[in-house]
Amino acid sequence: MDTPGGLSDSMRKIVKAELASKVPVIVYVSPDGSRAASAGVWLGQAADILAMAPQTNIGSSTPINLGGTNIQSDLRRKVVNDAAASLIALAASHHRNAVWAGQAVRKASNLTARHALRIHVIDAIAPTLPALLRQIDGRKTIPKGFVMHTAGAEITTAKMGLWRRILDRLIDPNLISLMLSLGVLGLVVELWHPGLIFPATFGVLCLSLAFFGLDVLPVNWAGLILIAAAFAFWITELFVVFSHGALTVAGAACFVFGSLLLFQPAGSGYQVSLAVPLAIAATFSAFFAFALTKIVKVRRRPASVGPHTIVGKHGLARGEGLVAVNGELWRARDAEGGHLSEGEDVEVVALDGIELVVRRVTAPTPV
Repeated sequence: MDTPGGLSDSMRKIVKAELASKVPVIVYVSPDGSRAASAGVWLGQAADILAMAPQTNIGSSTPINLGGTNIQSDLRRKVVNDAAASLIALAASHHRNAVWAGQAVRKASNLTARHALRIHVIDAIAPTLPALLRQIDGRKTIPKGFVMHTAGAEITTAKMGLWRRILDRLIDPNLISLMLSLGVLGLVVELWHPGLIFPATFGVLCLSLAFFGLDVLPVNWAGLILIAAAFAFWITELFVVFSHGALTVAGAACFVFGSLLLFQPAGSGYQVSLAVPLAIAATFSAFFAFALTKIVKVRRRPASVGPHTIVGKHGLARGEGLVAVNGELWRARDAEGGHLSEGEDVEVVALDGIELVVRRVTAPTPV
């Protein structure tokens, strides 16, 4: 076992399964460098045999809320006392150190493997699994009374199936941060260009995968709010031309800090690597800065459409004071006050309200 902890509901289900098992359960904190922290202490104390590799640690079992902060006031006392009583009962029933179990909850006490063995928090220390099986051979467990026959036992490694490995990969904090970014970007592109279909489909898929991970991991809502603010700043930048990039910078800062705060508590193992939000923020800032530059150029460019752009165009008189220009039929009058005959080639010299002022270019064309 190597765990920073987890949800109390999941932990209790595993503990109940261990206690109800008809075969001996051995929890081995391994390899070196591993830990049995928080909920992992319950899993170890519920086992028939609890062992550790030499360079491992166990403890720090004080309950915290999903946001990674301390539970407040009377609720904290209730939760801590309930957790302490639960862990003390497990330790006592297996004839392990119940006093330390209470300290692990109330004071977040943490022990090295050798210290844990010395004060009888665990049952054994072994460098490898085969060595552990040889060491506990013939031992009788408490309270179930199993006699261990483990020397030379065949070891079968059970690996997760493909689907489980995929689901496990999807709860990577770095991947969740990326999926959130791509999902929002896909929806924004679809809103700007309705009917493309693919950006919206891709965006919904990415957001669904991100929300799956957010549902599993302990999420800090402040981080989500900062990420949402980041996208709000970036999108607003496209409509506020004279922010001079301030909104883009604010969006990048919100995204980086929001990603780092997204999963709490710090040190739980559920953290986004700093390089990931920095890379995403830089990419999105560059994208929105590029889009903003193009928007500014378009806004500063002289208008190429509109009624006034018709001046200088050539058209064809249709009789009865009408002229066809650019595929449109306009009311028109001769600039010299003459009568326009059907078939005459004319040039627009001015726009008077919704009426064109034209002059003849050629003589009337026979019809």
